[in-house]
Amino acid sequence: MIVGRPNVGKSTLVNRIIGSREAIIEDTPGVTRDRVSYEAEWNGKNFMVIDTGGWEPTSEGIALKISDAAESAISDADLVLFVVDAQVGQQSDDDALISVLRKSKKPVMLIANKVDSEKDELDAHSLWNLGLGEPHFISAAHGRGSGDLLDLIVSQLPEVGASRIDDGYRRIAIVGRPNVGKSSLLNSFAGSTRSLVDDAEGTTRDPVDELIDLGDKTWRFIDTAGIRRRAHQASGSEYYAALRTERAIENAEVVIMIIDASTPITEQDLRIISMVEESGKALVIGLNKWDLVDEDRRVVLDKETERNFDQVEWAERVNISAKTGWHKDKLLPAIQRALESWEARVATGRLNSFLGQLVGSTPPPIRGGKQPKILFATQAGIAPPTFIIFATEFLEASYRRFIERRLREEFGFSGSPIRVSVRIRER
Repeated sequence: MIVGRPNVGKSTLVNRIIGSREAIIEDTPGVTRDRVSYEAEWNGKNFMVIDTGGWEPTSEGIALKISDAAESAISDADLVLFVVDAQVGQQSDDDALISVLRKSKKPVMLIANKVDSEKDELDAHSLWNLGLGEPHFISAAHGRGSGDLLDLIVSQLPEVGASRIDDGYRRIAIVGRPNVGKSSLLNSFAGSTRSLVDDAEGTTRDPVDELIDLGDKTWRFIDTAGIRRRAHQASGSEYYAALRTERAIENAEVVIMIIDASTPITEQDLRIISMVEESGKALVIGLNKWDLVDEDRRVVLDKETERNFDQVEWAERVNISAKTGWHKDKLLPAIQRALESWEARVATGRLNSFLGQLVGSTPPPIRGGKQPKILFATQAGIAPPTFIIFATEFLEASYRRFIERRLREEFGFSGSPIRVSVRIRER
C-alpha cells in the first residue's frame, strides 16, 4: 500500500509497479482521492497494490476525508510504502504521517522518489533523518531503481496476505453521472466508508474496487467515476475516468446504473445506458434519492422513463435512497435475478417448439416476393443469451424484435439483454 503527501508521485509509482498506465496522473496535486487497488505480478509472485489520495494533516472538507481514507487503509496493508519527493526533501507534514505509521505497527519502506541522478541521490541521503530506516532511491517517472525496489518489495511480502484475494467473486460495476450517489450506495452496502462521499461533483476519479459480504455471498463492487461529458470534450483526468468506467463495465458481469430520480433524466444518463446495453452486460437501474421525489415528480418521472428507457425496458428498476439505506435490500435480489437471466440456457427442443408455434401464428413478412421460412434455432451462448435462427431468407429487423419480445415473454430474461441473429441457409 502506497502513502505520502499530495504530488510526490504515488500514482506514477503504482503505474511503474503494475507495468501499465492504470492510475490517473496529472501535474495537479490531489488527482487520486479514493484508495484504489491494482493487481500486480513480479517474478512469479502476485500481489495487490493500493494507491491512496495524498495525506494532509491540517486538511478540511474533502481533503480531510482523503486523509481519513488513507489512514484507515493503512490498517489493512501487509507492507506500507511511504513515498517522499526527494527534490523537496522532508516536510513538517511528513512528521504527522510518520507518527500514524508508527502507531499502525506495520512494516514501512521509505521511498525517495524523483531521484534522477547521482547528485539527487547524495541530496536524498538526508531522508535518513525521518527515522524510518534506509531510503530507497527511485525515479518512478523514468524507471530508475524500480526493478531493485520490486525485488525488495516481493521479498518482504508475506506468503498469504491479510486481505482476501480475488477467487471468482461476482463483479458488479456501479455507474452513472457525477453526484447521483454511486459512492454512497457502495458505502451503504459495505456498512463503512470505502469510497469518498462529498457534495462536490466528481469526487471519485479512479474505479474503487471492494469485496463486500451481502447475503451469504461475497461480491466484488466497482464504484466508478461519474461520466460528465463526451470523452473527446473531457479534460485529462475526466477523459481517463471515462475510459476507466468503460473498462469497469467491460470487466463487470452486472451493472447497477444509478439515476438521480429527483432531477430530469439527461443525455449523459442515456449515453451510459447505451454503453451498458452495447457491452451486453446484465443491468439493474437504481432510481436514487427517492426521499427527495414528491408526487408531481413521480408522475413526470414515469413519463420520462417510459420515453427514454425503451431500449432497456427489460432492466429491473428499483427505487432507493443510498444515503438512508432505504430499499437497498431490494437491489440484491434484482442483481441475482439479472445474473441468472444473463447465464440462462434454453433447451434446443423447447426453443424450437416455441418458435414453431410463433411462426405458425405469425409468419415472417414476405420479402421480395418470397416467404422466408424459419428452419430451426439454437442458443449459441450465454452472458448474454445469444440465439441464432437459421432461415431461408433474411428476416426483417421488426420481425427479429418481435421474436426477441416473445422470447422474453416465454422465458423471462429479466435484467439481461438477449441477442438474436439470423443465418441464411438454403433448404
